[in-house]
Parts: sequence; structure tokens; C-alpha cells
Amino acid sequence: MSGHGGFANERELAWGGLMAAAQGGDAAAYETLLREISPGLRVFVSARLRDTGAAEDVVQNVLLSLHRARHTYQPSRPFGPWLRAIARNATLDALRARGRRAERETALPDVERVADEREPSRADAPLSARMSRALADLPPAQREAVELIHVRELSVAEAAEQAGVSVSALKVRAHRGYKALRKLLAGEGRDD
Repeated sequence: MSGHGGFANERELAWGGLMAAAQGGDAAAYETLLREISPGLRVFVSARLRDTGAAEDVVQNVLLSLHRARHTYQPSRPFGPWLRAIARNATLDALRARGRRAERETALPDVERVADEREPSRADAPLSARMSRALADLPPAQREAVELIHVRELSVAEAAEQAGVSVSALKVRAHRGYKALRKLLAGEGRDD
């Protein structure tokens, strides 16, 4: 996949021939092409992501993208740059998605301060009456998520297991619970 040196150029020329044959309907050529490019794709993507699980997902996305775009390959043009462009775009998409997830997940710590009104030095300290009332007003699933994480101080994974839901589902419930708590506590504070 590197595109450097005689061997890589010869290999990429052969891959271009396989792709041209695949465009002509040669399924065996297409299968050979996919088998031969996969190891290089793994190296290319892994060097950019450094997360084996995510890298394998991206490699699969590259192969799907290649399949969808196979009609756009021009046999008169080099195969390597065309393949690297597809791999680079899929890798960038994965990095952008990771960044968007990280942005959504960083919102929780600010909300945790509002939800955590007990004494910070004692995990077993009782909740204030105000916090207890606000928690009681939450929908059951949200209340459970907030209580497991912030009252019982379980990790998100432990809390998800106890609630019988995925980690993602528990995070969503907790986030919605924090948001609702903020509204409830802000509204209660104005009434006093």
C-alpha cells in the first residue's frame, strides 16, 4: 500500500489489472484483489488509528467503499493512489466520528457537579432533601442510572450490568437524568 519501491509499484500494477478484470465481471480476480490488499490496508489504517478494534472496523469500511466505488476506478490510472484515497477518507471519517463521540461524552462532568450535592468527602453521606426530591421526580430508568453512578458510585460498566442495559444505553439514561435534574433543581431553587 505504500506506493514506494519497485515491488510496491509492480504489486499495485497487478492490483490495477485485477480491478480491471473485476470490473469486467471476473469474480475470482475481485476476490484475489480483496485478499491481497487487506493486509496492507490493516497496516495503513492501524498506523493512523492505533486502536486495533477500530482499525479493523475501518478496514471493513474501506473494503465496502471500494466495492461501492469500484466502477469509478479507471484502469489507465494507478491503482495505489485510488485505493489510498479511499482508505484515507474512511480513516478520517472514523477519526471525526470518534471526535464527535468524545465531544458528546465530555458534557457529563459539568452536569455531575449539579447532580452530586452530597458531601464530596464521604461516599456514604445521605443526599440532601432537595436532591432526594429531585431524584424521586425523575423517570425510573433515569433515576436508576443516576443513583447507580453517583449515589452508589459504581463504574458505568458496573452500573450498566446491574441495570441490565448496554454501557451506551446507561450513558444515555444518565445524561438525560442529569439534564432533567438540572431543570428540576433550577426550578426548585426559584420557588424558595
